[in-house]
Amino acid sequence: MRDIHTIDLPTRVVVGRKVIEKVGETCRELGLKGRALVLSGPRTHARAGRRVIASLEREGFEPHSLRAEGEPLEEVEEEILKSKPSFLVGVGGGRVIDLAKYSSSRARLPFLSVPTAASHDGIASSRASLRRLGPLSVDARTPLAILADVEVISRSPRRLTASGCGDLVAKFTAVRDWRLSHLLTGEYYGDYAAQLALMSAEVTARNAGLIGEGREEGVRVVVEALISCGVAMCIAGSSRPCSGSEHSFAHALEQVSPDSSLHGEKCGVGTLLMAYLHGLNWKRVRRVLSEVGAPTTAEELGVGEEEVVEALLRAREIRPERFTILNRKRLDRRKAREIAEKTGVI
Repeated sequence: MRDIHTIDLPTRVVVGRKVIEKVGETCRELGLKGRALVLSGPRTHARAGRRVIASLEREGFEPHSLRAEGEPLEEVEEEILKSKPSFLVGVGGGRVIDLAKYSSSRARLPFLSVPTAASHDGIASSRASLRRLGPLSVDARTPLAILADVEVISRSPRRLTASGCGDLVAKFTAVRDWRLSHLLTGEYYGDYAAQLALMSAEVTARNAGLIGEGREEGVRVVVEALISCGVAMCIAGSSRPCSGSEHSFAHALEQVSPDSSLHGEKCGVGTLLMAYLHGLNWKRVRRVLSEVGAPTTAEELGVGEEEVVEALLRAREIRPERFTILNRKRLDRRKAREIAEKTGVI
């Protein structure tokens, strides 16, 4: 057991309708002053970025706007040096949020997360996933505040919310992997963080039908569950409660077949496979994914059968320092294919 680990939590979380109009007010209440750099994407600027800028201006802030195409780390860092902001605001989906999160961490500036989609749990965590940094997430900065406008998020493509659900059900196997490692290797295990992550997955499963209908109430369930998972990672001091063998499969599949599907979609299918290996109720996982509209097969992921098999074989090497079910169930090609066939993935 670790003697010490630091828990950095968001200072404020605001979830609801018209929340996006409260960004400036929240910044003032948190004691922020001066210039703000608002980072958004080309589409999210029109949908939400302008409203964030207007909100900041109403409260006397001096916002500068940067619309990011791809992952322009250098461009963001240049803008930080040029405009000298006091804090950053990320307005957009997972890529924009992670870009703002990572850039603010490097510049040692506070960061606010304003998601426009609920596609993965990075909206609230201290981890950032950017392709140019490698296949795995890296330490970044916990958001000072999270402002999730369910009305805005409800207008995002349903596929993005379904992807967020894939990242949520992943906690069923991630926590089981973490517990397994604790029992067999003595790795630190935090039961509170684990239970918070599991609760988020369970609430998602119970509300799968509502989420699949695309209604605002269902979107709110997903948003709050994703934020809870981000908090679970902050409490654990790592991504352990939320990322296990299913994420290793997702990262391996990204190597084998880049751009085939969304991160959460791959994680959902990975959970289906790893639940089978763990002896969990994988059929329930498949049913939940189907109800929310997430992929459950290789075809729906846009990959071939051999790519799934290859990703299963590579998964154990993605994070060799982490003990998971893949360390106990060492797979050969025949066994990997058998698992994918039995679960209906191929």
